[in-house]
Amino acid sequence: MGIKAWALILSLAIVEVVSPIASTGAQSGKEDKAVKDGSVVSLQYTLSGVDGKLIESNKGKEPLKFTQGQQQIIPGLEKGLAGMKVGESKRVTVKPDEGYGPVRKEAFQEFPKEKIPPEGLKVGAVLTARGPQGQAVPVRVHEIKEKSVVVDMNHPMAGKTLVFDVKVLDIQPPVAVQPPAPAKPVAPAKPAPPK
Repeated sequence: MGIKAWALILSLAIVEVVSPIASTGAQSGKEDKAVKDGSVVSLQYTLSGVDGKLIESNKGKEPLKFTQGQQQIIPGLEKGLAGMKVGESKRVTVKPDEGYGPVRKEAFQEFPKEKIPPEGLKVGAVLTARGPQGQAVPVRVHEIKEKSVVVDMNHPMAGKTLVFDVKVLDIQPPVAVQPPAPAKPVAPAKPAPPK
């Protein structure tokens, strides 16, 4: 057999050996996709209290979409999702310190009754206050006194242990941020021609 024939046989053998490995690698990359910092995650969830009472759910609605590691969801849930794969379901229990925090005493504020609208003069009423940057902040009427009203500015879930039943619907890889193009060198100034 000549050198050309051996080269042809050898090249076909290499193609046959390399091809299955390449296709297997491509498949496992898809299967190995897991929630990690920077991943854009689509999530289905049901939120309940420790008593099992339903608080909210997005089942049958738009999935919750967020970027893992960007503090777009509460820390305890973010930690519980790390490493999950598409199609995987899990129950994540989040304590107050990794959820909406403890109930803070300083978040209870007292206001004169005349500053509260009539519909807010009952315990449990939800009013809207303005935050430091002018954003709307829901507050709850906690207590009605003779001349004042005590409102609770804590998050409604503050102090509560939360139970999330989650299912990862999709994971997209981190969006690559393009580094800025290097600045073009500035041509040196040319000396003025002599006069």
